[in-house]
Amino acid sequence: MGNLSQPAFSRRIKSIEAWVGTTLVDRSSQPVKLTAAGEQMLESGLQAVARLEQERSQILEMQSLPDKYVVSFSTQHSIGWRFYPAWLQALEDAYGPMLSRLRTDNLPNCLRDLKSGDVDFAIVYTRPGLELSDTLDSIMIGQEQMIAVCKPDPDGAPLYQFGTPGLKLPYLRFGEAAPIGDHLAPIIEEHGLSDCLHTIYENSMGGALRYRARAGDGVAWLPQSLVQPDLDSGVLVRTGRPEWAVDMFIHLLRDETQSNHTTRSIWSFLEKEGPLKVESHAY
Repeated sequence: MGNLSQPAFSRRIKSIEAWVGTTLVDRSSQPVKLTAAGEQMLESGLQAVARLEQERSQILEMQSLPDKYVVSFSTQHSIGWRFYPAWLQALEDAYGPMLSRLRTDNLPNCLRDLKSGDVDFAIVYTRPGLELSDTLDSIMIGQEQMIAVCKPDPDGAPLYQFGTPGLKLPYLRFGEAAPIGDHLAPIIEEHGLSDCLHTIYENSMGGALRYRARAGDGVAWLPQSLVQPDLDSGVLVRTGRPEWAVDMFIHLLRDETQSNHTTRSIWSFLEKEGPLKVESHAY
């Protein structure tokens, strides 16, 4: 807390809770601990700090190399968490170092920024038969699955298991502002899963759903790359049937009319090389 007194620190926490609109610290336990919402806000804060540090480093590097072009990417939130950093490292290893910046947003805004020229490339989820746009070029750069996960019970089995007649499981779902949830709709309909689920929480960010799932609040379908560290550590486990996983592709998009020499070079390289080998342990 530095030079901040305990009463002053407590007042600041209460002010943040009032702004968020919910309790962030569980004061009933000793020592006190963060609530699920508090964990979510902490993660968001750490991400914001990391982004600021990244932007500062990029600005300093840009000032030292004023003539070098900065390649800009936009990604959906869930891609930006883990897949994008690992993929970018693989790209730089294969193509060569570059200055780049990242903007994470929902799918409509990623496409809007690409078409307006605010970013050079967009990285988005697609699925077989889905056409995002007939005016954009596309290269597949990865594959992904959305899988059903939940917190384990003390024996390591899923805390929430499908199959009990009449029992609806608490469902943590992507909100309408997140089109990634649309990839799940065919599986839900095909297997009649809506009869087994009761929505208790919605959020457009996979990270927020992940934290609620880790807290034991319900079942969520999340990108496997996002939750793989939790599966490896046993914080989360898969639930449901394997065939309920949703296959997705990860595509790099560009608007050729907004391209330049640097971005055309990167695009040509990726067209020639095909999907890069992205180390799974990196994300």
